[in-house]
Amino acid sequence: MKKIKSGMLVLTALVLSNAMKAQTIEEGKKFMYYERYMSAKNVFQKLIAANPGNTEAIYWLGIATISQADFASKELNEVKELYRKALETNANNPLLIAGMGSIELREGKSQDARNRFETALSLSQNKDLNVLAAVGMANSDFDNKNGDPAYAIEKLKIATALKKIKEPALFVYMGDAYRMLMDGGNAQISYQSALNLDPNYARALYRIGKIYQTQGVGQEEIYMKYFNEAIAKDPAYGPVYENLSDLYYNTDVTKSALYLDKFLANTDEDPKNCYYKASMKYAQGLFKEAIVMADQCIAATPNPYTKLYGIQGYAYNRLGDSLKAKTAFENYFQKAEKTQIGMGDYATYANVLLKFPGNDSLAGTYVDKAVQLDTLEANKITYLKNIANYYENQKKFKEAADWFSKIIAVKKEPSKTDLYYTGYNYFRSGNYKPSIDVFNLYSQKFPDDAFGYYMIGKAYWAIDSTMEQGLANPSFQKAIEVGQVDKVKYKNQLIGSYKYFVAYFANIKKDKAVAISYCDSVLIIDPADAEALNNKTVIGTMNMNAPAAPKQTKPAANKPAGEKASPPKPASAAKK
Repeated sequence: MKKIKSGMLVLTALVLSNAMKAQTIEEGKKFMYYERYMSAKNVFQKLIAANPGNTEAIYWLGIATISQADFASKELNEVKELYRKALETNANNPLLIAGMGSIELREGKSQDARNRFETALSLSQNKDLNVLAAVGMANSDFDNKNGDPAYAIEKLKIATALKKIKEPALFVYMGDAYRMLMDGGNAQISYQSALNLDPNYARALYRIGKIYQTQGVGQEEIYMKYFNEAIAKDPAYGPVYENLSDLYYNTDVTKSALYLDKFLANTDEDPKNCYYKASMKYAQGLFKEAIVMADQCIAATPNPYTKLYGIQGYAYNRLGDSLKAKTAFENYFQKAEKTQIGMGDYATYANVLLKFPGNDSLAGTYVDKAVQLDTLEANKITYLKNIANYYENQKKFKEAADWFSKIIAVKKEPSKTDLYYTGYNYFRSGNYKPSIDVFNLYSQKFPDDAFGYYMIGKAYWAIDSTMEQGLANPSFQKAIEVGQVDKVKYKNQLIGSYKYFVAYFANIKKDKAVAISYCDSVLIIDPADAEALNNKTVIGTMNMNAPAAPKQTKPAANKPAGEKASPPKPASAAKK
């Protein structure tokens, strides 16, 4: 009997011990849910201190560490070493293997990561909920561009098909994966499934709101409904306040500040918080105060949040102190991880660099990075247009044309203005072939606009400056054909084309009648055109069949090469 009782006591103790362990692990995971990563790390570190072999705590400590650190390489290496040591004594632990796969995925080692995931799933026979969740979470993370959302969905569907599933996070991971695939419908269904398990699961409501937020301000009523509902269900859920502060940062700084205060009241103490406060000073237009606060934040800790240096750069730039702005951005770019530098950082630093001679090439590399990172077409165009305009103002027309051409490449529907600035800057830099290519595209997109054909003719005329090959003839003829529909709108193009043919038929074809007829065509549009009047008189006195006398005056032919005046722009090509 004593043995039996003793056994019962041991069993009871084990059950209680496991229950306490589960509660503590769940406590740490709860902090993860609230994105309070420092608190989560403290929980997992205490668990590991009490039991160094607690592999679940080791796994979650790694995830908390990289989440808190914005996935910087230093922390990635730290977590990689944590998992490596744990695997020395737990070589076949599927959760740790999946954790190592998540690190390799962040490092861009997609195939190595996939091998780890498959090994972990095989060892657990696709039946371990924690392993399936780890694989799904790693591949459905918006901050990880190397994730495979389709693979995540496949494994999460296996997880959610297991019996007695009560974990709404699985459905949230699945919803995130669908969002990565731009499938908002299935994403919302997945988030709703999480709410079916737990109606107070604020994260799911928040994520539904994010679906509509990405569709633009036109969906504000809908996404705010879900954000407010998330807050009502769980006022302590900080991520929704952080999102709302970011959302209103550029449009309503008062609202942004209020939401920031609520976020800071519902998150851990963290060096980032000081950055958020300094950033809010910047948003409020208090640029000097933003700099002072950033200085204080940097001085307060040996490892300040690196984006504080970026805020200094932005603030000095707004104060017009380009030299200090340049120094601050240089400091920021040296200290920050590549993953921490955003498209706005690259674009702003590029604009600062352009104020210093000799830095335009470096500025261009940062503009390219900004364009590559940004997902919004309007932002990409703004970045490219800034540097294109810079080169145009510097009269570096070839470089300007190259940057304007990138606008054509990123824009779904290039406008006449986009094509004009590209083609014309190639034209006036003497790069006639690319100019012709651009204006050919212009004419294909806008076949009823005479301007494109006219500019093709000008470029061919520059190539065939003596007109002997007649390269420009078809283009100028087409410009006349299209332009005659509206002689007021296309006055300049018609006159320019007619004058080309005046010179061509007088000097090359020696056909007096046709040359004079083109003079008359000019004078019908503009009876006072001095050049046409003079040409008509000169041609009338010329003996076209006789060799031209050395001093005989030829009719004027205003060639495009080296012209000082800009050609008339299309109606929509006025600079904005």
